[in-house]
Amino acid sequence: MRHRRKKLLWALTLTVALALPVSVIAQNKEEIESAITEHNKQIEQLNAEIAQYQKQLDATAAKKNTLQGTLNDLNVSIKKVTSSVTLTKTQISATQLQIAQLQGGIEDKQASIETNQAGLAESLRLMDAAENQSLAAQLLAAGSISNAWEDVDNYQTIQGAVRAQIDNLAKEKQQLTDVKTQRENKEKDLQAQRTELVTQQGALNATKKAQTDLLSQTKSQEATYQKILAEKRAQQKSFEDALNDLQSQLQVAVSQSDITPAGKGILRWPTDNVRISQYFGNTAFAKSGAYNGKGHNGIDLAAPTGTPIKAALGGTVIGSGNTDSVRGCYSFGKWVMVKHSNGLSTMYSHLSQISTYNGATVASGDVLGYSGETGYATGPHLHFGVYVSSATQIIKLGSATKSTTPCANAVMPVAPLEGYLNPLNYL
Repeated sequence: MRHRRKKLLWALTLTVALALPVSVIAQNKEEIESAITEHNKQIEQLNAEIAQYQKQLDATAAKKNTLQGTLNDLNVSIKKVTSSVTLTKTQISATQLQIAQLQGGIEDKQASIETNQAGLAESLRLMDAAENQSLAAQLLAAGSISNAWEDVDNYQTIQGAVRAQIDNLAKEKQQLTDVKTQRENKEKDLQAQRTELVTQQGALNATKKAQTDLLSQTKSQEATYQKILAEKRAQQKSFEDALNDLQSQLQVAVSQSDITPAGKGILRWPTDNVRISQYFGNTAFAKSGAYNGKGHNGIDLAAPTGTPIKAALGGTVIGSGNTDSVRGCYSFGKWVMVKHSNGLSTMYSHLSQISTYNGATVASGDVLGYSGETGYATGPHLHFGVYVSSATQIIKLGSATKSTTPCANAVMPVAPLEGYLNPLNYL
């Protein structure tokens, strides 16, 4: 009788004790939390540093284009991207610490659930044994009416504790599910950060190479740099004449059914930071004589050299090239064109570096290359164009026009005037 009463009391004590939260935090958890705090401080400092570099780049954007000014911008860009690389590495470390912290919480919660389940199973076994005993047997075992009532009270107390323990176990299992979801989300963040790190390292390499190439081309001489700019401006006129002549001769009918209806958000911006420096069509700049008075067939986005240029929509790379490889041709420079399934094709030019290839399948947001000022560009930017796919050809400029130009042997996308669409109607 006394033995049975002790077992009931032991089950009650175990059930209640297991319901209590664990209050002791392991030393390694404290170390992880401390490391996360330190990483967050570093992240805050790096963000401030990057913002300061961006201010410097914005401040010099409108200044006269000189060799020293360009080199200074490249130096600031290199510092900014280097800080961005360091920031992403720090974010990766912080995320890894957070994943470790969540994993520790998962292990603790699983251990707590297992212990609770063991205690609950023992309590239920004792309750089941008591329920299967007849009232007469219970009275005989108790030895007296008072002891029998005491056992009934203990039994009812255990029943209440068991119900509470079942509720607590359900909560712990839900908490475990929530923590596992948090860990999965952090692991996705980690993968995204690692992808971003690869992109940033590519940007850093592209910027450093652009600086090296510039010094090589100019031999560090301001006069040589200004001569190159003058050549670009002079040759641009003949290129525009030839392109406009070709556009007017193209016998490609553009049906309205081939033109994807305009709509905001059909395309994503090809740069993360958006600043339009030249709009589409007959802008004031075009009316002043630029583009041979035919209007601008895309938009220009200001982008420091080395800025990652991303696909505006998923599709297939149907062409890429470098018009600078044709001596004296200053047009698109390094360019990439992507054909999409909705009847549109997008063009990305003046790149410093191409990081994709013809025939590649790309997803929206994939990096196609890095901004620069190849071709006809007197400052780093992205020329972004949207074309009607069915009316677009990728050909040598001289294969369909009688105009003489150094760009005659340069391969590039061309379309009739109706084949160029305003990107802002789709972004």
